[in-house]
Amino acid sequence: MRDSYTSPLGERYASKEMSYLFSQDKKFKTWRKLWVALAESEKELGLNITDEQIAELKSNMDNINYEVAEAKEKEIRHDVMSHVYAYGVQCPNAKGIIHLGATSCYVGDNTDLIIMKEALKLVKNKVINVIDSLSKFALNYKDLPTLGFTHLQPAQLTTVGKRATLWIEELLIDLQSIDFVLGQIRLRGVKGTTGTQASFMKLFEGNSEKVKNLDKLVTEKMEFHASFPVTGQTYTRKIDSLVLNALSTVAQSAYKFSNDLRLLQNMKEVEEPFGKKQVGSSAMAYKRNPMRSERIGALSRYIIVDSLNPAITASTQWFERTLDDSANKRIAVSEAFLALDGVLNLYLNVSSNLVVYDKVIAAHVNRELPFMATENILMEAVKRGGDRQDLHEKIREYSMQASKRVKQEGLDNNLIQLIIKDKSFKMSEKEILEIIDPVKFTGRAPIQVSEFIDEYVKPVLEQNKEVLGAEGVVNV
Repeated sequence: MRDSYTSPLGERYASKEMSYLFSQDKKFKTWRKLWVALAESEKELGLNITDEQIAELKSNMDNINYEVAEAKEKEIRHDVMSHVYAYGVQCPNAKGIIHLGATSCYVGDNTDLIIMKEALKLVKNKVINVIDSLSKFALNYKDLPTLGFTHLQPAQLTTVGKRATLWIEELLIDLQSIDFVLGQIRLRGVKGTTGTQASFMKLFEGNSEKVKNLDKLVTEKMEFHASFPVTGQTYTRKIDSLVLNALSTVAQSAYKFSNDLRLLQNMKEVEEPFGKKQVGSSAMAYKRNPMRSERIGALSRYIIVDSLNPAITASTQWFERTLDDSANKRIAVSEAFLALDGVLNLYLNVSSNLVVYDKVIAAHVNRELPFMATENILMEAVKRGGDRQDLHEKIREYSMQASKRVKQEGLDNNLIQLIIKDKSFKMSEKEILEIIDPVKFTGRAPIQVSEFIDEYVKPVLEQNKEVLGAEGVVNV
């Protein structure tokens, strides 16, 4: 449709797999699956429902007559009853037992929980694949010295691989959040209009144990480990808040990565992939803009802000429920998942195809390392009999000269050459150059990378090896 608004989240960013989870087809097929589970369970517990009625419902579970439901909704303004009616048109023998004893939230809330759980598992799988991609990158570049930065000012050296472990660590924390939330998602189950199960007590003539078993049977048929023990008309909207908070944490990690990469690309040290025919700018043909990283940031920002929606909804529900959650929830939850799916597609694509310019990195290290190395040179010169105060003053003077040369004249840093020429340091050029070998200034960084991957990352990857191998597909 080109003559009306459609969401770019579905058209441009999210995968077909995630988009389907929040499609009308997935929603209404799940409604019918829930109606079948309810009818089966009620029959098993003794209600007058026949095998033929169940078979009729099952045979029409996936071939939804949308045109009938849509026409009915225009007439009665109620989506659930419209689909009950449409299902009944296809199942004339079973129409009297569809949705028996249930409230709209039986299909609405349970479907939302089912879809969120499936979507969260998809998010988890993609996070694991990004971790796998970044861990390979970290190991590959664990020994490559690079400037560390604090306050965006050059600081002690680290390695390219060690920096990547910082990205991975945040994703591991996010993975723990996702697993926690998955453990909190239960089915709403069969609870009735205000959560008291009164309608089902009437159906089962006051048999409390059968009503309790009905809830359990439906929960098992929908492949959930449990239902919420108590609800109002809806499951607690705090679950939506927990879910979107988990999505927000992943977005925060991706956003951090994208910002780091944009800075590195500006310094020409590390770049995101760039297509052979990709255009960087409509005016400046030479440009290689970090558009994928920028898009990660843009979508992540949306997700982080969007996570406030269910938090406000959860805190403003009145008593057993109010309907002001519905319109907001339809948008906030689905779009958070679709946006994060787009983020993770990009994150996986970028992290799997990073381009490293080691010579540029080395040049930047060599420009700053002379200043950092002066303390090591000073200590070695003192060991050889030099006067610490005199040598300290010489280094200070030479540093000022070199700094002026770099900042005011735009020339290279000649601090080490100045020290080499000064015989009072009692070291040859070779000895001084050995002291300032960048590898000697990275501490345990290479070892930290190996230890971190072995102890923390590999166990996660091994535990989830069946989902590895995903590719980050970027639509535009």
